[in-house]
Amino acid sequence: MERPKILVFGNALVKEDSLPLRLMPALRKRFPSVEFKEFDAAENLEDEGRDLVILDTAKGPDRVVLLEGVESIETGKIYSMHDFDLALTLKILKKLKLLDSVRIIAVPMGYPEKKALDETCAVISSLLSKSA
Repeated sequence: MERPKILVFGNALVKEDSLPLRLMPALRKRFPSVEFKEFDAAENLEDEGRDLVILDTAKGPDRVVLLEGVESIETGKIYSMHDFDLALTLKILKKLKLLDSVRIIAVPMGYPEKKALDETCAVISSLLSKSA
């Protein structure tokens, strides 16, 4: 059986976008059977499989939430290639039939790290128990 994998997005240089990356060491200790793979751009996402689990920062939620399916992901207006983000990439992969499912563990921007870790662990535990 293949080892579960969670793609961790974020930018270590941008404080409000780095929380998922800062959680990775503790998550690796808590879930040694899970591969936590750092991603900083959505390029080559199709190489990671057809059923993705992603950990990323999100604007909007008031707690860590699990978003299921590309339909639940909001995309902003696209004016240039700078605006080409993870949400748009996932929607394109789905439309091209290169993606079957996506689940995003969304951590609120500016959320307390300890609270984010506890809530993220609860979501991951739930996902692992469903796949067992």
